[in-house]
Amino acid sequence: MNYLLFILRNRSFLGFGLLMMFSSSFGQTYFISLFGAELRGEFGLSHGDVGLMYSVATFCSGMTLIWLGRKIDQVDLRVYSLAACAGMIFATLFIALIPAGVFLYVAFYLLRLTGQGLLSHIAVTSMARYFDRDRGKAISIAAMGLPIGEAALPIIVVTLIATLGWRGTWHTATMFIVLVLVPTTLLLLRGHAARHDVWAAETTKAQAASDTGHGQRQWQLREVMRDVRFWFVIPAALAPGFVMTGLFFHQVHLADAKGWSLTWLATTFIGYALSVVVTSMITGPLVDRFRASQLLPFYLPPLGVAMLVLMFFDHPGSALAYMIAAGMTVGAGHTLVISMWAEVYGTANLGAIRSMVQALMVAISAMSPFIFGELFDVGVTIETVAGACLVYVLAATVVLKVAFRGVPAPAA
Repeated sequence: MNYLLFILRNRSFLGFGLLMMFSSSFGQTYFISLFGAELRGEFGLSHGDVGLMYSVATFCSGMTLIWLGRKIDQVDLRVYSLAACAGMIFATLFIALIPAGVFLYVAFYLLRLTGQGLLSHIAVTSMARYFDRDRGKAISIAAMGLPIGEAALPIIVVTLIATLGWRGTWHTATMFIVLVLVPTTLLLLRGHAARHDVWAAETTKAQAASDTGHGQRQWQLREVMRDVRFWFVIPAALAPGFVMTGLFFHQVHLADAKGWSLTWLATTFIGYALSVVVTSMITGPLVDRFRASQLLPFYLPPLGVAMLVLMFFDHPGSALAYMIAAGMTVGAGHTLVISMWAEVYGTANLGAIRSMVQALMVAISAMSPFIFGELFDVGVTIETVAGACLVYVLAATVVLKVAFRGVPAPAA
C-alpha cells in the first residue's frame, strides 16, 4: 500500500500519533534548552548546575516510566492519553510559576516524564501495536510530529521569549495543550474501541498459535531481559539519545563556541527536521519490506559524520551539515528501533518492553547534560566532546553488527 492511500485510509489514527509526537516537544531537550540562558540568568545558575538538575530529573522520570509506561498495555488508550495530557498541563504551568531555581528539579521531572516520556511513548507504541503489515509506514508518519516541532518551535520560542518572556512562553504552551491537544485527541480517537477489539482478537489467536509451535511468540518482559540480543542492541539504541540530548541541551554554548548566532542555529533545526522526515519516510517502507534487524546496522554512521563536522569545522554552514547528518540517524532510529522490538518480541507486551527501553534511554541521556556541562565549565572544548561521542558511536555500531549473528534466543 502506498503512503498516500495508507494515510487516507488511516488518517485519524495516524493524525493522533503525529499530534502526540509533536506535543511531546514541550518535554524534549531541544525545546527546554531554548530557555537555558533565561533560567541561568534569573536563578543565578551555571551550565553545570542546570545540567545536574536536568540530569537528575531526567533519570528519575525514566525510572518512573518503567512502571507508568507499561500501563498502556492495561489501560484504554483514550484514558491513558488524556491522563498524559493532564500531566503535561500541570508540568507546563508548574515551570511557568516556579519562584526559585531549586524547583527546576520538579519542573524538569514533570516535563520529561509527560512530554519526552509518555506522549512519545503513546505515539510510537500505539502505531507499532495496531499496525502490522504497514507498521514501518505508520511509525514513520507518527514520528514526523517531532521533526515538525523541531523545525517550527525553536524560531517561535525564541520570538515568544523576546516578546512575552520565558514564563509567558510556557503559559502559551499550556494554552495549546488545553485548547488544541486535548479536544483533538478526543476527536481523533473516536471509534478506537473497535480497532482495539480487532487487535486483541488477532493477538489472542497469534498467542494460541505460538503455544502450538506456530505463529509469532508474544514475549514477556522478563523473557526479553534474558535475551542476549536485547543487550547487544541497547548500546546502539541509546547512542543518539545520549549524544544529541547533551548537544541540544547545551546548544547555546555550542553556538557561542562556534561563533554561530543562536537564531541561525535555531533556523538549522529546519534542516534537521527535514532530514528526520525524509529519512523516516524512506525507512518506513524499507522496514515493511525487510526485517528491521537487518537495517539497524546502517543507522548510526550518519551520527558519526555529524560528530566529525563538529570536530573539524566552524563555518556557519557546518551547523546545517551537522544537523542534517544527525537528523538522518534520528529519523531512521524512530522507525527502526520500535519496529525491531515488535518484530522480534511481538506486540502483546510492547508497552512494557518499550517503557523499559525508554527508561534506559532516558537514564543514559540524563547523564549527558550534566557530563557535558561539567566539561564545558572546566574548559573542555566542543571538538573534544564531539570526538568522544564519535568513539561511542563507532563502538556501538560494531556491537550492533553482531547483535543478530549467531546469538540464539533463550528457550521459552
